[in-house]
Amino acid sequence: MDIFDMIQTKTLEQDAPLAARIRPQTIDEVVGQEHILGKDKLLYRAVKADKIGSLILYGPPGTGKTTLAKVIANTTKSYFMQLNATVAGKKDIQIVVEQAKENLGMTMKKTILFIDEIHRFNKAQQDALLPHVEDGTVTLIGATTENPYFEVNRALVSRSRIFQLKPLSADNIKVLINRCIKTDIVLNKLNIVIEDAAIEFLSDISNGDARAALNAIELGSLTTEAVDGVIRITLEVAEECIQRRAIGYDKDGDNHYDTISAFIKSMRGSDPDAAIYYLARMIYAGEDPKFIARRIVICASEDVGNADPRALTVAMSAAEAVNFIGMPESQIILSQAVAYIASAPKSNSAMNAIFSAMKDVKEQSIVTIPPYLKDAHYKAASELGNGVGYKYAHDFKNHYVKQQYLPDELVGAKYYEPTNQGYEDRISKWMEFINKES
Repeated sequence: MDIFDMIQTKTLEQDAPLAARIRPQTIDEVVGQEHILGKDKLLYRAVKADKIGSLILYGPPGTGKTTLAKVIANTTKSYFMQLNATVAGKKDIQIVVEQAKENLGMTMKKTILFIDEIHRFNKAQQDALLPHVEDGTVTLIGATTENPYFEVNRALVSRSRIFQLKPLSADNIKVLINRCIKTDIVLNKLNIVIEDAAIEFLSDISNGDARAALNAIELGSLTTEAVDGVIRITLEVAEECIQRRAIGYDKDGDNHYDTISAFIKSMRGSDPDAAIYYLARMIYAGEDPKFIARRIVICASEDVGNADPRALTVAMSAAEAVNFIGMPESQIILSQAVAYIASAPKSNSAMNAIFSAMKDVKEQSIVTIPPYLKDAHYKAASELGNGVGYKYAHDFKNHYVKQQYLPDELVGAKYYEPTNQGYEDRISKWMEFINKES
């Protein structure tokens, strides 16, 4: 490296984003992820011993996936190569593999290949990588924000250990904020004072994404005028720099499915507060209100059912109103429907009934229908016995008469069993009453 290369490298280091500048160099400097990086944990021991096998790092943005890969690069004796799946192609993989083979043949050293955003590789690209991971030509480290069990080649997943990174805690982010003020090569030359309220706000508002908090600190530090030689990062400055809560929510990713799952389970679990919180989270992230409305309609039938038959009416009315009104007013309509569904008595009897009946339809060969139930609206029907002997329920007391409706093979089968919840309790008691009276 000549003097010009050294100057260029130094300039790039200083111009890099703060999150990249303060990236840890060793495993002991990493903040957070104690569940996989505690000193008694497998990944920590493997990095320390330089015995890394193929692995996939999976977690939300800003949790340290690339940081871990860089730490491994700094500590391993193997060659370390890197690709980003958003721009790399099959040819890039071939070049890396050829280099890895050459490294192994000439120096007997293995090659670790780090692929960022590995889920962006298509099936053909992942298939091209597979044999070289299998035969040990390269040790794979993949990083992804998407669930690898869905988005990464199953064969690659089976040959790798999956390590899930969690959003950093507020305390973790406070540590990083304080560290960057003291140790960053740019910020430590400035006389920066950051108020406790600003640290509290940023560590909370970043939702476990360290990069969001650090970007706000950098922006605030470089755009706030010094007063008496001091750059003061107040709560107001912090709020300006981050603007809005950094919610990780990709409509095709895990966070989407996790949030909608929590939303539905909160309605089912009769917790209107939690259900409305997840509703707000989805609306804030830009989720399609029609999608939300459809999930409410399903929940009204699947989880409330006849315990409160009005729930389906409320849900359908909300779905129609959302389509008619649009946002932002539709958030009020959705909130009303969610509050009703979550607070209503619950029964899944209707769902169980159809699932049970569908099972019998699929698994049993049943072709009979009692002849008196068959269509009798044509002249020759009676000659076939169709409709003969049918008892018209409205001609009897309580508009009910006991007769066999199920096919012969299913006599005695029970599909719909009302609970004692809400209106379904009345249904249950009514069915008991008419059966006794008949």
